[in-house]
Amino acid sequence: MTTTESLRWFKSSYSNNGGDCIEVAADLVAPRGLVPVRDSKNTDGPVLGFETAAWSSFIGGIKSEDFSA
Repeated sequence: MTTTESLRWFKSSYSNNGGDCIEVAADLVAPRGLVPVRDSKNTDGPVLGFETAAWSSFIGGIKSEDFSA
């Protein structure tokens, strides 16, 4: 994902500063329908962009512990 916009990144409150986390930015959800995700240990590294429907499905699966195909 390439963007010239400045994003506001945040980690889950469950991360407890453990360092092994991802960060998510909600800035592009409304204007582009994308959820940017990056590794919190490598903030200058690559950013993956997920469509909002795919991200919502992923989060819903985690919350319901449904990891089936």
